[in-house]
Parts: sequence; structure tokens; C-alpha cells
Amino acid sequence: MNLTKEQKKQKSQELSAEITQAGTIFFTAYQGLKFVDMAALRGELAPTGAKFRVERNAILDHAIRQAKIEGADAKLFQGPTAVAVGGDIAAVAKALVDFQKKQAALKLRACYSEGVWYDEAQIKQLATIGTKEENLSKLAGALYNAVAQSAQVLQAPIRDFAYVIKALEEKQGK
Repeated sequence: MNLTKEQKKQKSQELSAEITQAGTIFFTAYQGLKFVDMAALRGELAPTGAKFRVERNAILDHAIRQAKIEGADAKLFQGPTAVAVGGDIAAVAKALVDFQKKQAALKLRACYSEGVWYDEAQIKQLATIGTKEENLSKLAGALYNAVAQSAQVLQAPIRDFAYVIKALEEKQGK
């Protein structure tokens, strides 16, 4: 499909605004994936809040520049490129890495989030840290355990004192 120059500018501006708002973008190479596989990947990314789509490299390049993202490697814009925009960075990384294990045709190129560029190895590390919700629940559990243990330690002298009093009563009662 041939786009006019105005349509390309508009798509670039829309993508730039979406990237700026989301703050996270994953670059992938999808050559060799079938349409059914792409649809399955979109389905796996939907719960994370990320949108996965194929974009023209020229439009991507302009959108990145309009979003004032610096440090993009020129290799990102070579060959067929699909991007995942938005979502929790760890959740999206996990979904992409898990899908890549099933479909080796998907190649992770890079990720940009909040001013930091990540390569493929770093994306795989991000996938292991867990989602925001998982990490918050682990933190809540750790805080609860700390409070519960503190309460037990504070109650121990009172409990022990009660046991001593009871033992004295039993001894004197005999």
C-alpha cells in the first residue's frame, strides 16, 4: 500500500505521540512469522497493555526523532520491523521472550523505556524480574511478615510472664 507524504507524516506523528505517552517501545524483527502467529502474539500482549504492529522503518525513524528519543541504532531500521508500544516493561518483555521460545522467527532487537536503551540480552533479563503487580505483592508479603514477626517478638515477654505466673500458681496450689 502506497502512502502519500501527508499520510506518512500523520502516521509518524501519531506513533510519536503514542511512544511519548507510553514511554516504552520494543523493536522486533518478525520475518518468517505467519499472520496467525502475529495474531497470537497480539493476543498474548493484550493483557500487558502493549500494542504490537508492523511499521515502516522510515515512519518509525521519524516517529523516534519526533519523540526526541536519542541513541537509536541505525540497525533498528533495517529489514522488516514490528514494534510493541506501551504496557508494563517487564510484562511485555516476558510475553515477547516467552513467544520467542515458541516461535524462533521472532527476533528481539531492542527496547527503549524512560530514557534507557536495552539490547536483547537485557530484555531477556527484564523478563525474569516479574511484573509490577507481582513485585508489589512480594513486597506486601515481605512487609506483612516483618510486622507479624515483630508482633510475635513483642508479645513473647508478656506470654512468658503469664506462663511463669501460671506455673507459680500451680506450684503453690499443690
